[in-house]
Amino acid sequence: MKKLLLTLLGAFVAVSSSAVTLSPDHNPILPGFHADPEIVYSNKTGKYYIYSTTDGTPRWGGHYFMVFSSPDLSTWTDEGIMLDLKTDAVSWADGNAWAPAIIERKEADGYKYYFYFSGNNPASGRKEIGVAVADDPLGPFVDLGKPLISDSPVGRGQQIDVDVFQDPVSGKYYIYWGNAYMAGAQLDDSLTALIPETITVMTPEGGTKQDYAYREGPYVFYRDGLYYFMWSVDDTGSPNYHVAYGTAKSPLGPIEVAEQPVILIQRPDEEIYGPAHNSVICLPGTDEWFIVYHRINKDYIDREAGPGYHREVCIDPLSFAPDGKILPVTPSK
Repeated sequence: MKKLLLTLLGAFVAVSSSAVTLSPDHNPILPGFHADPEIVYSNKTGKYYIYSTTDGTPRWGGHYFMVFSSPDLSTWTDEGIMLDLKTDAVSWADGNAWAPAIIERKEADGYKYYFYFSGNNPASGRKEIGVAVADDPLGPFVDLGKPLISDSPVGRGQQIDVDVFQDPVSGKYYIYWGNAYMAGAQLDDSLTALIPETITVMTPEGGTKQDYAYREGPYVFYRDGLYYFMWSVDDTGSPNYHVAYGTAKSPLGPIEVAEQPVILIQRPDEEIYGPAHNSVICLPGTDEWFIVYHRINKDYIDREAGPGYHREVCIDPLSFAPDGKILPVTPSK
């Protein structure tokens, strides 16, 4: 279950895991161009999975999602395309397959996987969010047949960059999304519909492009009584694209921006640019955490080369101070 590993429920998972050792030159971890990585651990298979935006296509024109599996966060296997928006599998969208999220839930008839994604809806001419369901992390996934989220609660911005989270305190499920704003809402028991009266605009206030001004890519996890909210700052094609965070005492905020909010940012001296749009994973039954993110391939950093859609997926340790603050991450080569 996505976020199960990010919560106190991890203590109840019947899985043991040893420490992960990453080599000094482990990044990028996936071949080719991929972005917006979503990582999840499957209790059904005992493996980790990364779902990604497929990059390398001009103007973010990718139309399918791929999935990669790993037993140890170090060795990754290409499992192929798991959902293609240009096929009959998704009737309402025709492309711009961006920024997925997934969650595992154990149900009466076994594990189910709820895959949330954004795509272009030709009927409305807008980016909207959908959901597809499967019995296995690799699919096949069956789309709901219509968008899950079509409208902006603030009247502007794109309905993209979805995240999904189970609150370990209440057991309830929540969904987050938004470009140029951040919104959250509780999902109903089907996990395929929002509870309208819970829709909440959660955009962190203030900041600049140099520190924590919210742009996109919300991600939520829970640790030691705090709800952590992470988001991306600036433009995905900018070397300055980076990750900031805040905390809250409930799944729908309000968010209190951290005293030192920037925890992942470029290292030009190491030719590392634009590290952001992340997800987070905790090893089962431990307090060992990792952040998975994309960065701009150094050979495409010039604006005319298309830095915004030549990105690669990386992973690095995520650490906390004794008081719960997230320590700055050093992105590695």
